[in-house]
Amino acid sequence: MEQVTAKLNDYRQSPRKVRVVADAIRGKRVKDAEVNLKFLTKRASDPIFKLLKSAVANAKNRNIETENLIIKELKVDGGKILYRRGHASRGRSPRIRKRTSHISITLTTNNIQPTTKKTKKLNKKVVVGGKL
Repeated sequence: MEQVTAKLNDYRQSPRKVRVVADAIRGKRVKDAEVNLKFLTKRASDPIFKLLKSAVANAKNRNIETENLIIKELKVDGGKILYRRGHASRGRSPRIRKRTSHISITLTTNNIQPTTKKTKKLNKKVVVGGKL
């Protein structure tokens, strides 16, 4: 099981908005993730798509087979915050925080898909009010 990483630092969008796109493709195969990113209408989908392509290029450079790559980890962390001043009534100037994101992606060649755990339904009587 080989791993490849790629990073994008100081992307000028808040991590909260980028995580919506990251959650949509986390754990998927690279081909499926590329299709999802092309049709997402979020601004963060384009840089994450380019980052995914960069990670695939890193895998090709290391002679790793790119057909079976899976997104093992897609992490979005907060970066630097740029502080600006806004305008408000009565001469006040509230702080405006312009947030940035650090995005890192890890691809792996693991062919094993995670299995879902089936829960066994138990035939129990529901007790209401403490009496049977």
